[in-house]
Amino acid sequence: MFTGIIEEIGTVVSMQERGDLLLWNGERGTGFELVVRVTEALEGAYLGCSIAVNGTCLTVTSISEDRVAFGVAPETLRRTNLGHLQSGDKVNVERSMGVDARNSGHFVQGHVDGTGAILSFTREDDSLWVRIKATPEILRDVVPKGYIAIDGTSLTVCEVDRTHGWFSIMLISHTQNHIILPLKKVGDRVNLEPDVLGKYAARSMGGVLERVDALERQLQITKGVTAGLALVATALAVALALRK
Repeated sequence: MFTGIIEEIGTVVSMQERGDLLLWNGERGTGFELVVRVTEALEGAYLGCSIAVNGTCLTVTSISEDRVAFGVAPETLRRTNLGHLQSGDKVNVERSMGVDARNSGHFVQGHVDGTGAILSFTREDDSLWVRIKATPEILRDVVPKGYIAIDGTSLTVCEVDRTHGWFSIMLISHTQNHIILPLKKVGDRVNLEPDVLGKYAARSMGGVLERVDALERQLQITKGVTAGLALVATALAVALALRK
């Protein structure tokens, strides 16, 4: 679990496919490895620990004097922008949250839902508006004044336009100077993870609403049957009255 408060901006050393990765059965396999040069993230780091790179929870596979390496799974490459990283690129880095740490952002899992594309940057005084295009599946969980992690940064959603498929956030000057988002260009991809608590709440309410709909349908059926029985009873009563 992470907070979305970026600890440092790291530099990509390499992002490459390797064919000598050791598998569980002792054989060698092919996979991708990301190496990032960091400083603060080295403190307390150990093999197997979790560090978020651009908001993606990754497992540390090796540590050296000024860098850490991570294995990157195919699903991670499909869901995130990590596969586009090149040597020299800047990335947001955050170590996992300690159990006794304050959370000044929000609960970020590091499980990226997908990527979005930057549509525009617009300045307002010393703040920066950023508009991002996202898929309907992601926008479903994005609400005004709710949380969203963009490349791992905990941010507040300002506007949501589901008709045109975008949302916007605003960065104060301090945030601009401590994350990579302002360094990007229009059209660049960013990792997106809407607030997990909101997602769980939406799924829970969705289940409740489905049950309510089912009960309403059952009630309509029951009403129909009751009305039908009433008509039959009326018809029988009329028939009996006529026979007399």
